[in-house]
Amino acid sequence: MSAVTPQLFPGRVAAVFGFLGVALGAFGAHGFHDLLVRNERLGNWETAVHYHLVHAVVMLVIARGATFPRVAWWLFAAGIVIFSGTLYALALTNVRWLGAITPVEGWRYWAAGWRWSLRNGGASRSRGLSR
Repeated sequence: MSAVTPQLFPGRVAAVFGFLGVALGAFGAHGFHDLLVRNERLGNWETAVHYHLVHAVVMLVIARGATFPRVAWWLFAAGIVIFSGTLYALALTNVRWLGAITPVEGWRYWAAGWRWSLRNGGASRSRGLSR
């Protein structure tokens, strides 16, 4: 297997995020369904999957662009981990304090990513994840 070049890394990571979003959606519909219903958190799971997938696609699109806006890409990745991740954990564990992290911390990263993209037009000086 060949080494992943810095130019391919963002697209591959975005594809992994997309795969995980689809897999977690399937687990929510099947494997975790009874637990999510019992915890009354099926809606939280669906919201997590929805935003996870939307931002995975955004990450893939910007990774494939002629210029690579690495700041926005990293902000979207952090948003998936924090926003969707805390919603997944909340839905599975029913630990209610996790719900306080989701809207404040996770959403902040996505909003920053969208603001950065809007302000900079999605442009960056270089490709790859260095610097």
